[in-house]
Amino acid sequence: MTRSAPYQPLLLRILHSLSGTLAIAAIISGFLVYNTFDKRFGKLPIPKINPIQDIHGTVGLFFLLLLPVFVIYSFHAGSKRLLQSDSIQKLSEFNRPIWWVTLQRLANTLMLIASVLAVTSGRMMKEEWLPLGELDHIWYSCHLIAWLVMFVCLAIHLLMSAKVGGLTLLLSMISGKFRPEDNPKHWLNHLRSWWGNFPGNVKGEVSKLFENNLILGLIEVFIFLGIIAAFVLPLFFASGD
Repeated sequence: MTRSAPYQPLLLRILHSLSGTLAIAAIISGFLVYNTFDKRFGKLPIPKINPIQDIHGTVGLFFLLLLPVFVIYSFHAGSKRLLQSDSIQKLSEFNRPIWWVTLQRLANTLMLIASVLAVTSGRMMKEEWLPLGELDHIWYSCHLIAWLVMFVCLAIHLLMSAKVGGLTLLLSMISGKFRPEDNPKHWLNHLRSWWGNFPGNVKGEVSKLFENNLILGLIEVFIFLGIIAAFVLPLFFASGD
C-alpha cells in the first residue's frame, strides 16, 4: 500500500525552501572559507575562489534577514517540529518511531540556536583576520563551532525526515500544490486581520507557548535576543575580541 503524502502548508514550504537553500549555501561557502584560509583540521584539494569571503558574507546576510520570519513561523505555527516538554522522556524509547521524531525535533531546535550564533559571530568578525592568519579570535572560534553544529543538525534533519516520513514526506516539501485556504491571494487579508489584533495576537501566542512549553519559550526569547544582537552589536562595537 502506498503511503499517502502528508500536506505541508504553502508558507512553510516557501520559508523552508528559502532558509534551507541559504543555510546549505552558507555551510558550503563557510567550508570553502575554512579550506582557503584555515586548514588546521584538514583540507580538500579544491581550487581557490578569491571572493569566497564576500560570497559567504552575502549569503550570511540574506540568511540573517530571513531568519526572524522563519523563527516566528517555526516557534508558533511549526512548534510541533521543535523541542517538546516531554522530549527528554521520549528519548528513552530508543528505536521506536517517536525516538526518531524526537531526535529530529532536538536537531531542528539546536540548528536554530546554532544559526543565531553563526550570524552573530559572523557579523562581529573582521574580514582581514583570516587572510592574515589570525585564527585565534573568539568570534571566529564561535563561528566555526556554529558551522559544525549546523552541519550535523542539518544532516540529522534530512536523515530523520527520510527515516520517519520517507520519500513521500520529502516530496511533500517541494510540491507545488496547495489547498484553497492556502492560496497566496488570501495572505494579505490574513496579515491585515492579524495585524489589526497585533497586541492580542502576540500576547496570546507568547502566553500559549510559555504555558505549554516553558523551555521552548525561553529558547525563542534567547534566539530573538541573538538576532537583535546580530543587527545591533556591529553598530556599537568594533568587530573583534
